[in-house]
Amino acid sequence: MSTSPTARLRAVHPDIERALGEGLDEAMIRRVVDRFYALARHDGVIGPIFLRVVPDERWQAHLDTIGDFWSSMLLGTGRYDGRPMPKHMAIPELDDVHFQRWLALFRQTVEELCPPAAAALFIDRSERVANSFRINIKMRRGEEIVHLKPLEREELT
Repeated sequence: MSTSPTARLRAVHPDIERALGEGLDEAMIRRVVDRFYALARHDGVIGPIFLRVVPDERWQAHLDTIGDFWSSMLLGTGRYDGRPMPKHMAIPELDDVHFQRWLALFRQTVEELCPPAAAALFIDRSERVANSFRINIKMRRGEEIVHLKPLEREELT
């Protein structure tokens, strides 16, 4: 008998089980992705990067890919099989200030759209992803990471 990916995740991750109990599903992920990237694209700090790196004609495909990423990460669907790190490493200006803003806008979005356990799950995973990307980018650039602390949370006003 085969166990579904979601059932396997629930058995391993109680935080995912709580979020599923609050209604975490594909529709919630899509609302988060659509709202967040609408905000991010017009943000003064990270918007210019999105506008340069993801042209208008590729925007919808980008949203679909990001939706697949979050679906795979949170629901275990396996729809995402990409390699995001090389794409992020290819953005020379990407730095801590961009990761902090990305996280602040993302946190604001999920806190507005999601119930508490689902928002907490999104926030936890987004912070892990951002710090992993940040560390890998700094290593690739030859920067010292031995004493690197996690990103401080930026509060939006």
